[in-house]
Amino acid sequence: MDNEGQSGSKAQPKRVVYPFNAIVGQEVLKKALLLNIINPNVGGVLIRGEKGTAKSIAVRALLDILPEIKVVEGCKLNCHPKDPEKYCTECKAKHEKGEIQETLKPINVVDLPLNITEDRLVGSIDIEKVLSQGVKAFEPGILAEAHRGILYVDEINLLEDNIVDVLLDAAAMGVVTVEREGISLNFPSKFILIGSMNPEEGELRPQLLDRLALQAEVKGIADVDQRVDIIKKTKAFANDPWLFREEFKDDIEELKKTIVKARDILPEVTTADHTLSIITRLGIDFNIDGHRGDIIIEKTARTNAALEGRKEANADDVIVAAEMALPHRMRKQPFEEESFSVEVLRRLVRKYQDE
Repeated sequence: MDNEGQSGSKAQPKRVVYPFNAIVGQEVLKKALLLNIINPNVGGVLIRGEKGTAKSIAVRALLDILPEIKVVEGCKLNCHPKDPEKYCTECKAKHEKGEIQETLKPINVVDLPLNITEDRLVGSIDIEKVLSQGVKAFEPGILAEAHRGILYVDEINLLEDNIVDVLLDAAAMGVVTVEREGISLNFPSKFILIGSMNPEEGELRPQLLDRLALQAEVKGIADVDQRVDIIKKTKAFANDPWLFREEFKDDIEELKKTIVKARDILPEVTTADHTLSIITRLGIDFNIDGHRGDIIIEKTARTNAALEGRKEANADDVIVAAEMALPHRMRKQPFEEESFSVEVLRRLVRKYQDE
């Protein structure tokens, strides 16, 4: 299915993307992506699955439903107009002159190619311009383009080690440093990292795996009716993408409203001590290293509550969150199961819920 297209009018996305609402099945994948859009602090998604399971299609379909963010007009680095302490060099100069103007811009999805160089990733400094004009001339890289947006890495398990190291530093610090010939320049780089991979082609480095908060395992669908539905929708989209997209226009608009509403109420969502206790006991049961997993489950549970329009996370939210946060972190499976089991997870949560 080709979801690359020509640029359209302002009302149309730059790519002819397959509608998010038209994706058949893969509910865990869609939920993981939505939760990260609502709350970028969740910490990203790793999508694992064989080829042909809609991994890339689902990520690019986000272009239709991503909310807009406030940025300084004309800024290449998506500086937030209300956060002058983190302005880039150009925005600082505008701020001093009182020329800051804000505008709305859709959250961006930036693809990171596998063969990327470190210079293209972090950006470069024009030394000649520095010497001739005395200014820090910075050419933004991929990490600058992805600031306050989404960085998508297909086949993330095949990235070169030096690129992985830069991504790890940026994810941990939220800042990237460019150094050339004694000149150093820092710029913010906070992004939602989404990676996809086929496990048959090799595993992901543990350090990067731990930085991706949630994992969505995608498989080919076994239900006959759903497989028929996939064939029909794929054919309809290939024949006339814009007509096909029109069928899902109202659903997409409704989903966008749900995302905006969830973002608005998220700061008010709480987690009771009893629910926190359930989360920590799961961490112990599944023998998770450190406390990052507990923290991620709590954040994700609150975000799921916001998505459903509630202001308190409950045990059901914990199940949703833990199903995506535990599989790539656990060191053992309770009750001597061979692999991660959602049924075991639910059984434990219900047990602790009743205590």
